[in-house]
Amino acid sequence: MTDEGDREGKAGYRRPPAATRFRKGQSGNPRGRPKGRRNQAPYEAVLGQKVTIREDGVERCVTAAEAILLLMAKRGLEGDGASGRATMAAIEQAKACGWVGNGVETINLTIRGVAPGSVSGTLELLRMAKKLHRYSESAKMMLEPWLVEMALARLGDRRLTIEEQTEVVHVTRTPSKVRWPEWWQIGSQ
Repeated sequence: MTDEGDREGKAGYRRPPAATRFRKGQSGNPRGRPKGRRNQAPYEAVLGQKVTIREDGVERCVTAAEAILLLMAKRGLEGDGASGRATMAAIEQAKACGWVGNGVETINLTIRGVAPGSVSGTLELLRMAKKLHRYSESAKMMLEPWLVEMALARLGDRRLTIEEQTEVVHVTRTPSKVRWPEWWQIGSQ
């Protein structure tokens, strides 16, 4: 190809018409980016939003970033290893950047012990039961089918009453997956 083709005004692939080409030194966006647009990254805009959290029945407003960090710390203290590691990494990064102790609001975490007899957290940790509504304090726990089968096998010759059978079916997460014993009358269809 020679420059003669351009001089004649031929247009085609990768050769826009001469009338619509940018002139040398002319900007393709003369007015530029509008002011105030995308001044901060989108995740900063989301994490900077205020959310309301409830701790021990008291509501307070914090940023979404603080709420996420508090949730990760709570899960880490409850035994979730990945959340614990992520929380520790965030704390170490905050220390390295000098964010900790420089006029930053102090956050007090309250560790509440498990009431005697309450085994919900342990059942979930051992995957013996599942919490239906994860973030509700008074959420209902449902037993896993394999656990129900094992418990029924331990009964030996003892039989449960109709009321007891109804209760077992009611607290089983997926009763249809349980291999019920031959003598079972409720929910074995």
